Amino acid sequence: MAEAERIIGTPDNPEPEGTDEGGSTAADAAVNAGRGKRKVLVLLSVAVLAYLLDLVTKMIVVAKLEHQPPIDVIGDWLQFRAIRNAGAAFGFGEAFTAIFTIIAAGVIVVIVRLARKLYSLPWAIALGLLLGGALGNLTDRLFRAPGVFEGAVVDFIAPKHFAVFNLADSAIVCGGILIVILSFKGLDPDGTVHKD
Repeated sequence: MAEAERIIGTPDNPEPEGTDEGGSTAADAAVNAGRGKRKVLVLLSVAVLAYLLDLVTKMIVVAKLEHQPPIDVIGDWLQFRAIRNAGAAFGFGEAFTAIFTIIAAGVIVVIVRLARKLYSLPWAIALGLLLGGALGNLTDRLFRAPGVFEGAVVDFIAPKHFAVFNLADSAIVCGGILIVILSFKGLDPDGTVHKD
């Protein structure tokens, strides 16, 4: 819990006017606020791009590929094949679709909360990928058949001997990998570097 609180942060404590607890001036705070807003803009831009790419590809797959034979992209090593996945990654947990919907919504809330303290460009990109991917799959869970909170996610990228996935899944995995790398390097979302 302490690690999550350190990363997410706590509500700001009131400080004497003109300085904060680190001795920064109000001008420093204004500069940092501007940098933070730019990082949030990067986060939102990456999220919107990831979300739109996922949404458009799923619309094309549903219109052109569903109920059709798979399309070979690289022989049988990589195919485009439309499936509906009610579970999580790899088709696991199809009976828990509503729970996965709640988890995706929770991830979105955590990312929005993290954005308050965001001063790191790599973290903005990573969180943007996670946000866009979570929103992409959440959209399927809310609006696709069989119904709200039970919708099946459209998957279509089918590598040989691997699970079928979509661009939202790819964004989530890439964002997660980037977060692991940043954590190992000791870079926090607020731009500080710590050594453990």
